[in-house]
Amino acid sequence: MGVLKNTMTCLGFLAAAGVGETAYFYRRTMKRGNAKVERTMKMSGTDWSQYAPLMQDRKAFMLAQDHREVSQMSFDNLKLHATFFPALDEYVDKTDVAAGKKKAVICFHGYTSKGMSDYIGLSDYYLKRGYAMLLPDARAHGESEGEYIGFGCLDRKDALVWIRWVIQELGEDVEIILHGTSMGGATVLMASGLELPPQVKGIVSDCGFTSPKEVFTHVLNSMYHLPAFPVIQGADIMNRKLAGYGMDECNAKREVARAKVPILFIHGSNDTFVPARMCDEIYDCCASPKKKLIVEGAAHAESYYKDTEKYEQALNEFFQEIM
Repeated sequence: MGVLKNTMTCLGFLAAAGVGETAYFYRRTMKRGNAKVERTMKMSGTDWSQYAPLMQDRKAFMLAQDHREVSQMSFDNLKLHATFFPALDEYVDKTDVAAGKKKAVICFHGYTSKGMSDYIGLSDYYLKRGYAMLLPDARAHGESEGEYIGFGCLDRKDALVWIRWVIQELGEDVEIILHGTSMGGATVLMASGLELPPQVKGIVSDCGFTSPKEVFTHVLNSMYHLPAFPVIQGADIMNRKLAGYGMDECNAKREVARAKVPILFIHGSNDTFVPARMCDEIYDCCASPKKKLIVEGAAHAESYYKDTEKYEQALNEFFQEIM
């Protein structure tokens, strides 16, 4: 009896510890206000200070252009916010306009970021090539409402809301690109499995992950040297109840297997936050026309800055083929 009692006591302590660990992990990663951008930047391993002068110059140009704030309601009645930049007249291809063609890109940011942060660099590329830009704040980020982070699983439904807004704003003849980084990359990949409007011509995913479950398992194992069990399983139960989706309910590998829209995959070879193997796994599962660029030496979300020329060349070639 003594052995059994001691065993049960130990199991009770372990269970309590597991519950506490799960609750702590969940609060830090899934809830608005507790998920900190400073912590994410540290975990990503990217030295952004080296790109500060370039980003300051591009941000100044970006903010000098005409733009306005817009809002839409999500499928579950959250007020979503975005910033819209109309196409710049001096950079619009007049032959495209004469042919009735208009171009827009919807840019989806990463975890703990916001719409106006992650695309400062790429705004130079898109605005100077005649694209209108829509920069949404993901639910539970920036000025968008929401308590629980969607990790692409819910955000892909919000993407449909913004696609419809762009079509209504710019007309049925608009050609739309979806471009996502990190969590935004997962968002656009997960959206690829949905029935997208014909105006969506292509998807660009930069360092997107497979699912919340798999990326958190990687982070726990590689950065915290902790087992995923029982934290991930407990977080899954909590998230289903509180946020309304499971941690592997939507997996980019499964979604791209249903994709019809062409996809360009981009990833840094030195990404320790979202490992490049995830890019390879999703790419191998993709059923639609696809291309892949691995930028050597690039850390998480650093590919554009690490090799701007190669990144922009990949975009140019991809867009020439699909548009």
